[in-house]
Amino acid sequence: MSPRRTERESAIPHPRETSLLFGHREAESALLTAYRSGRIPHAWLIGGPQGIGKATLAYRAARFVLAHGQPLSPVVQDARDLALDPDDAVARQVAAGSHGGLLTLERTANDRGVMRTVITVDETRETIAFFGSTAAAEGWRVCIVDTVDELNPNAANALLKILEEPPQRSLFLLVSHAPARVLATIQSRCRKLRLRSLTTDEVIGAAAAAAGLAPSDQALREAADASEGSVARALTLLGGDALKLQQRTAALLARLPEVDPRELHTLGDSLGSSDRVALAAFVDGIDRWIAERLHADEANANQNLPRLARLSEVWEKIVRAARDTETYNLERKPLVFSVFGWLADATR
Repeated sequence: MSPRRTERESAIPHPRETSLLFGHREAESALLTAYRSGRIPHAWLIGGPQGIGKATLAYRAARFVLAHGQPLSPVVQDARDLALDPDDAVARQVAAGSHGGLLTLERTANDRGVMRTVITVDETRETIAFFGSTAAAEGWRVCIVDTVDELNPNAANALLKILEEPPQRSLFLLVSHAPARVLATIQSRCRKLRLRSLTTDEVIGAAAAAAGLAPSDQALREAADASEGSVARALTLLGGDALKLQQRTAALLARLPEVDPRELHTLGDSLGSSDRVALAAFVDGIDRWIAERLHADEANANQNLPRLARLSEVWEKIVRAARDTETYNLERKPLVFSVFGWLADATR
């Protein structure tokens, strides 16, 4: 639920431009093995925490399939991984967003230039025309949904229809931060691929490559240590202010259901009026705190159903409020008070 691209992240290559993959060798091997068998499942649900390389893996697989359209060819059978030379024509086309065999569904800006909070049904229906058009050079069409969590209900149902009757030589790569919450009928039509959080060294390697920093950078090491295996989180935390803000947020969360209005005023002031990095750090801290509580309560779900229901409802409200704040550049302080008010009520 964190804002999609912070100011720091805006200068970082998009996953379609990223040729390196850190960690996830088992997941990559599963995709490669399935493809070269000649019977690859038509849809994959690639799940795991935010910022660990799910979209990077999806684009890596898409490039490989589009470049090597014959699964039984020697180059595919002898491949050790899904890597493709960045200078390859397919890699350049994918990086530029101009390859005719690849469709990406993600949030876009509306007519006023404001980022939508969801992927719409009209955008999702583009898949029908896309898969119905003349096949690419070697017949493959690939659709990446980044993320399936952001499909509105009508869009999810539109995607389901094409997943139920997939065209020949089609491949769907659905990225999800919360795969268990994806529409059950979509889940049932996908092979699930769960990605783990990265190790600290893997985060350092990926973040250093993305941000153009030396792996020995001390600030990078501190951010990676606090990132809990997420490259996106490490990049957000680079710089002491964002890290301190998240620590302050964590301290206030630890006191719930008690809330100190003065501390909330201070926290709201520290978010500024338009600092997207600070907003991302705040929302990410809230996101992780709720996820941890939900995971802990799932162990005794029968006893904790009311609390699970309350936290899930609050999570949805915070998702909408955070996206509205980012999309319309609203004041941050009301968001802080609303979030802690909802959480205080849910934890009493």
